[in-house]
Amino acid sequence: MTSKFSTNTNTNNEDPREPNNCPPLTLSPDLTTERLKSSFNPLAITNFIDGSADATSKRRLLESWIIRDPTGVFSNDDNNYLHRSERHTRALAKFVRLVELVRAAGVGGKKSNNTSSSSVNHLEGEIIATPEFLTLVNAISDDPFPTSLHWVMFVPNILTLCDAEQQAQWLPLCRDWKMIGCYAQTELGHGSNIRALETTATFLKESDGAAPGGEWVVNSPTLTSTKFWPGTLGKTANHAMVIARLIDGSGVDHGIHNFLVPLRSMEDHTLLPGVETGDIGPKIGYNNMDNGFARFENVRIPRRNMAMRFAGVDEEGVYEKVGAKKKGGSGDAASKVAYITMMQVRAYIIHSSNDALAMACTIAIRYSTIRRQGYNADADKKREENAPNEIQVLDYRQQQYRLLPLLAASYAIFFSGKHVLARLKNIENELVSGSTAITKTIVGDIHATTSALKSYATAFTADGIEDCRKACGGHGFLVSSGLVELSNTYLQSCTVEGDNYMLPQQVVKVLLKLVGAMQSGDAALLKDHKGTDMEYLIAPLMTLMKQNGGVPNKSTFVLPTTNGNARDFLDVSTILKAFQHRSACLLLDVAMQLASNMAKSSAQQAWNDCLLGMTRASRAHASYILLRDFYNGLKEEENKSSASCLGPNEIQVLSQCLTLLGLYWMDQYLEDFLQNQSILTGSIPHLRQAILDVMTKLRPDAVGLCDARDYSDFRLKSALGKFDGDVYPAIMESARRDPLNQKSADGGVGMGYDESLKKLIVGGIGEYKNGLSGTVSRL
Repeated sequence: MTSKFSTNTNTNNEDPREPNNCPPLTLSPDLTTERLKSSFNPLAITNFIDGSADATSKRRLLESWIIRDPTGVFSNDDNNYLHRSERHTRALAKFVRLVELVRAAGVGGKKSNNTSSSSVNHLEGEIIATPEFLTLVNAISDDPFPTSLHWVMFVPNILTLCDAEQQAQWLPLCRDWKMIGCYAQTELGHGSNIRALETTATFLKESDGAAPGGEWVVNSPTLTSTKFWPGTLGKTANHAMVIARLIDGSGVDHGIHNFLVPLRSMEDHTLLPGVETGDIGPKIGYNNMDNGFARFENVRIPRRNMAMRFAGVDEEGVYEKVGAKKKGGSGDAASKVAYITMMQVRAYIIHSSNDALAMACTIAIRYSTIRRQGYNADADKKREENAPNEIQVLDYRQQQYRLLPLLAASYAIFFSGKHVLARLKNIENELVSGSTAITKTIVGDIHATTSALKSYATAFTADGIEDCRKACGGHGFLVSSGLVELSNTYLQSCTVEGDNYMLPQQVVKVLLKLVGAMQSGDAALLKDHKGTDMEYLIAPLMTLMKQNGGVPNKSTFVLPTTNGNARDFLDVSTILKAFQHRSACLLLDVAMQLASNMAKSSAQQAWNDCLLGMTRASRAHASYILLRDFYNGLKEEENKSSASCLGPNEIQVLSQCLTLLGLYWMDQYLEDFLQNQSILTGSIPHLRQAILDVMTKLRPDAVGLCDARDYSDFRLKSALGKFDGDVYPAIMESARRDPLNQKSADGGVGMGYDESLKKLIVGGIGEYKNGLSGTVSRL
């Protein structure tokens, strides 16, 4: 059925992004003008993001399957008016239809259809690893499916932590959607601190009454040990990869391990004995998903239901590490692989942030070109007959400052997300293959990178989406703007997989080891940092340490490099150097402050007193990595020349985005740069003039940079961000669709009139009757 993926179907210039598979009949004159201003080809950037022109055509074709599906099940038109229980059940119906579509199309029919960058082996017929499946999931443009954790975490855990025999038993069931799983780690009283998890899996020998071969007895010993928050757990999953403390046959606690625990019957979905699960209730967003709770009371599972690729227990309950250790590895491969799997989820969150922020920017920037406000005294004539001569909102400098850096940041996050995902996959492949090349330094480095980026990128994106909503004025407060649901759905990213205020501690803990290696002169450890994301810190830290200064440390690099030369603020390599020195100064400040604190207080209190500085250091590390990855990504494409989807014009406009983002973050965190004196007070006017200059260059390309993301109206779900710019009819159509209007009686009489309002207007309940005694004295 490969013909379904033919990319040569666009013979009549049809656009699969549109519901009728054709271009909009009418376009806003304002948006038409904006698109004619573009200095580059937006489609070239679209092709680059997708991977190629063919990939773009294929993606659009797949998206059109969803938009024009004859069942209508994928419609999101009524989402805003549905209770979460209705949205949950509709999301299940959407997913079942999605599986039906991909099976009918033969997706995953050959192993070659699956992503091939991993050393783990997906079965023939498995759809979840195919690019087609992931494209279709995104195209549906709804809150995440209730089944999402099955492919995001459950199956990856089986692939990386379970041995060949276990995979042969469970993966076919996963492929055929007989076994639907989730990842149950977080507990009611324990989140990020996995060492404190209380759920237990205690080994029971056959001689003590267990089934042949021995069993695990899974228990939730306390209220706080209740598994709480895992997605898919509440009502959807029939199995869970439960993270529990392994108690061996001798009663020894070996810490947390993974256990596959059946939750529900695979025949009728009823709960199994000893298992209690349910949904945790309404949330700010993400309400398609049945985030759940689970309690276990003497739930018995076979001995082989422990993930046994890297560790195991024999029939007598004797614990032993296996796998990498037998191949001459370090023996801690299991913990490394398990953590890499978790970090991949964190990396997906980072990468998905670029889409969330870009969608918000697309809505706000398109609307800001349609919306006009304020009399335009410079214009010679009115826009059209009887229309006031007003200014496009996007022409106001404060609107440009609010939106253009956010748009630039969405591209930066795209580059970093892509880089981190690729690096993690390479590390996972090395570990799973038994390689000893992955050192603790490398694992620590990628941990620091993902922690820093997750903390900073998700906070920046969440705040950015809200800023986009505010930038749309009153209409941004409408749910039909698309920004309200986008924000509410995204907000969970700031907490899930590591709270954004906790993660900086983990970042700095890793970076301080580099500082310690430099202070002690550990040449071998310093050499181990070569090629890591931390490597850039070595040179500026070395110069700072030679100064032998105090807190705050003073940078040995000052911008601009030539007194009074504002052009340095437009040079990306110089901007990057300033960010390197900012990061090094803030890190060394923390190291020195921590050492000073420990001399006069306990280690715990000393650490606690440095947490605010750690947040600043982590943020500096993340912002440098984002800018560096953006810069390196563009250089790589530039070096490809004609082999790249990006031509000189596209690289130029994206380079302007990079420059603006660097300058914007300098301005936003000016205190950091002034404190370490990498920017002097007298240079601030040069910085802010440079921001104005770059915004002037980017202003004509703003709509084109949004169009390059190629989001369909179906996916944006926004009355304000429509591709054709027909905003005001869309707002009115959404208003009229509200059940409060749809269910009005004849004559437009609203709901609740007969039951309540009539008693006031007609019944006289509210009439003031002078002279009649009342109950004032009772008040």
